[in-house]
Amino acid sequence: MKVLLRTFVAFIVLLAGAILAIIIHYYNAVRFDLDQVVHYNPPLTTQIVDRKGRLVANLFDKEFRFYAPFETLPPRLIEALLAIEDTLFFEHSGINLDAIARAMLKNLSRGRMLEGGSTITQQLIKNIALSPERTLDRKIKEALLAMRIEQVLNKEEILERYLNRAYFGHGYYGVRTAALGYFKKNLDNLTLKESALLVGLVRAPTFYDPTKNLDFSLGRANNILQRMHSLGWISQDELLQAINEIPKIYDTTLTANVAPYVVNEVFRQLKELKDIKSGGYTIKLNLDLDYQEAAQEALIYGYEQINSRQKTSDIESLNGAIVVMENNSGRILAMVGGVDYEKSNFNRVTQAKRQPGSSFKPFIYQAALDYSYSESDLLADIARTYEYYSNGEKKIWRPKNYGNSFKGFITLKKAIEQSLNLATINLVEDIGFERIWQKIYQYGFKDVPRNLSVALGSFAVSPLEMSRSYTLFSNYGTIMEPMLIDSITNIHGKEINFHEKGTKITEPRQSFLMIDLLRNAVNQGTGRRAKVKGLEIAGKTGSTNNNVDAWFCGFSPTVQTVIWYGRDNNTPIGNNESGGVASAPVFAYFYERLLQIEPGLKRSFSVPNGVYLGVHGDGEQYYYTDISGPKENDDYGQQQLLP
Repeated sequence: MKVLLRTFVAFIVLLAGAILAIIIHYYNAVRFDLDQVVHYNPPLTTQIVDRKGRLVANLFDKEFRFYAPFETLPPRLIEALLAIEDTLFFEHSGINLDAIARAMLKNLSRGRMLEGGSTITQQLIKNIALSPERTLDRKIKEALLAMRIEQVLNKEEILERYLNRAYFGHGYYGVRTAALGYFKKNLDNLTLKESALLVGLVRAPTFYDPTKNLDFSLGRANNILQRMHSLGWISQDELLQAINEIPKIYDTTLTANVAPYVVNEVFRQLKELKDIKSGGYTIKLNLDLDYQEAAQEALIYGYEQINSRQKTSDIESLNGAIVVMENNSGRILAMVGGVDYEKSNFNRVTQAKRQPGSSFKPFIYQAALDYSYSESDLLADIARTYEYYSNGEKKIWRPKNYGNSFKGFITLKKAIEQSLNLATINLVEDIGFERIWQKIYQYGFKDVPRNLSVALGSFAVSPLEMSRSYTLFSNYGTIMEPMLIDSITNIHGKEINFHEKGTKITEPRQSFLMIDLLRNAVNQGTGRRAKVKGLEIAGKTGSTNNNVDAWFCGFSPTVQTVIWYGRDNNTPIGNNESGGVASAPVFAYFYERLLQIEPGLKRSFSVPNGVYLGVHGDGEQYYYTDISGPKENDDYGQQQLLP
């Protein structure tokens, strides 16, 4: 008897040891998986919004997810989940033995694994840490981890992880994502029926996807509601009301990228932000989607107009760009880098380097004004011949005006109004090329050739660089750095703000003289097609040899816009496609739309202190300052001090 007892005890000890060894073996195999659940850190979608908070794009890698802390989860949503998935969730310690026993009996009767009796805790572990196969080995690991996790995390933390990890179909990860995607609602605005529909997706998200199988998803939601009623969690009235409800379902795209050229530029500017697609940031832009839409319309309008005029030309190579900025801040309000992003993602606003042609001339004239020239000073618009050497070979350069004519002597104001090349070159000669060249670099232009052809815009510049430098005029003497991003906020609410940067170049009164000259160029000169009724516009056309490039750079009292058209292969756009023909009408089109968007837009330019108005002997009015005229030999009439 004693021998039998000792044998039995030894067997029990060995059995217990074996069981303990098995438990230790399994626990050692899964203990490293514990951290994945406890320190769950899922990839989160970053949202790009415009200045009014409207969605521009969602950025994510593989999983489209917005996180929902537990305190934002509605109680009815949690009840619906527990009713269908784990009624005793708040009572068990990670595993539900009754449910496991029922599942085992069902599996034995069917001869295969159909159910696992998993609790929400076990499902969470399976989704995050373990493989999905239905084996005894995995179920043991799952049970051990579940009991351990219930000791480390409280029930609320487990539910939070579960509802943020779960896949709800249609590419939506996490319950907040699904609510926004299917219903365009925040969690706290969900109805009881919508909550039931969402939690019903978890077990078979593709099958119950309401955008594809609405009847099935509604039927499952109704079953959940019946279960909630049978548990006494909702009343009969609540049940009937919810069952009769048919929620409005939205079938939205995930990326929602309405400004792809802009989004690409955001990526470029934030290339150091390595987790931009998974960090759950909110990136607020200075972009205005209303302006963006109007700019896209305007660019396509101009593109179609050119193609209608140049019917036999290469349509595929023609393209354009438009960038819109706020004068006094440099904030980028719209940016369209091409007529069709699907055909070409090359952003011509930032990446295209093209010759600006005559749209560069205002910088020469601003330098002249700052060197004490006045609007009424006479310039020699006469032909000149220049000899120079290139690679040891003698060359001759004979610049000419558009149309091959010249005016003789003409006022500075008329010279820029008519965009006269010869008068501009002679002005540079009068001031001195070295002085002009230094000013050009002060204005922010780079890689500028050290020869007179620079006066005619013979170097390469991007539309964005051109827009930056044009704030010298539109912002009354201070150049503003273009600013696309306003702020970045992380998931913890910490905000990084981007600040305006400006460089003062000249006095406001001196810059206003250039505004007046450019205003006159629109009212009387080459920019006439850019005029907008009821809105003062200042700007300059630009064309390069053989109409390879067509520009219009201009601004209203508050908003500046640079437009460019050309062919990506650098061949001519077509006959007569100058900046005044191709781009200026697009400028007018955009601002007419802008006045519909912003009827309160400031209409007239302000006149700074220190600006005077004089009337020349020929009856034409001229503005001047104490620096820029009048000269002793000027025949001015009565002079008026402006406020």
